Amino acid sequence: MALLVDKYRPRSLEALTYHEDLSERLKSLARSGDFPHLLVYGPSGAGKKTRIVATLRELYGPGVEKIKIDSRVFQTTSNRKLEFNIVASVYHLEITPSDVGNFDRVVIQDLLKEVAQTQQVDQSARQRFKVVVINEADHLTRDAQAALRRTMEKYSPNMRLILLANSTANIIAPIRSRTLLVRVAAPTESDICKVLKKVGAQEGWAEAEGLNRRIAKDSARNLRRALLMFEAVHAQNEKVTDKTPVPPPDWESLVAQIADEVMAEHTPARLLQVRAKLYDLLSHCIPPTTVLKTLTFKLIPKIDDALKADVIKWSAFYEHRIRLGSKHIFHLEAFVAKFMRILERHVSRDEIWHLS
Repeated sequence: MALLVDKYRPRSLEALTYHEDLSERLKSLARSGDFPHLLVYGPSGAGKKTRIVATLRELYGPGVEKIKIDSRVFQTTSNRKLEFNIVASVYHLEITPSDVGNFDRVVIQDLLKEVAQTQQVDQSARQRFKVVVINEADHLTRDAQAALRRTMEKYSPNMRLILLANSTANIIAPIRSRTLLVRVAAPTESDICKVLKKVGAQEGWAEAEGLNRRIAKDSARNLRRALLMFEAVHAQNEKVTDKTPVPPPDWESLVAQIADEVMAEHTPARLLQVRAKLYDLLSHCIPPTTVLKTLTFKLIPKIDDALKADVIKWSAFYEHRIRLGSKHIFHLEAFVAKFMRILERHVSRDEIWHLS
């Protein structure tokens, strides 16, 4: 059975219920004779991917939804073989080069060159070019982005690129200057309430406006998360009212548990216990930056005001390290160890002050 987030995903630009002006802009771009390279950015759960799939449908028609998953093997200069999955239709490809880490340049160079050098298979297609959608473009290495820039210049007649990113901060200037930037802002809480009301009515569930407002607030304006929470509440309760509690996701409960354990004891043994839980979160595909951010926000209310600025500074430091490095567990564990050290030093200072 499909999740609500997939079951009621809008298929066309007309079906999107918020940011109507943006939908109109994308529709006019798709209908114009000169479709540009796009850099679509905005927070997670704002609907970037949904809008792009709807735009592709506007470009090519319903055939773009007939997709298959291909597994390809790429070879690096050191003869290492990389297995990589590609989601493809006759008209477009969807790739996530950051899945192969620092070897993303190899995928970008080989795959895009191959796509750009082949003509459109469907001779009756509305457009003569193919579209390549690149997910997590802000996670690409500098080398991969440089390769992407060269490809955009050389093969633009046969190919258009659509880059999806949470932020443009990590995208190099030459790519930003060669693309049309499209910002997809997070939906407002009232937008989320409208979507929940519509989905609930289609499912035949009793309306609870108060519950919808709480879910919209707790979701931090992430529509995907709001729909998952909405479905979880209805799955766990036979009768849903405005006062029905909204359970936090399991991973969030585990992060809260980690925060309690870190506060209770500051020893190497406790650090090992915490490490096992952090591994558990990462193995369940919770992004390391999300883990670090949530853990920081769970710890902040538990400490003295004098320490808060220092803890936030080190949290930002290790978040930057996570983005640069590949072994995420090291940086998460280093943050926990640093937090324990800050707390221990503060407690020792207090004890000395009391004794004097």
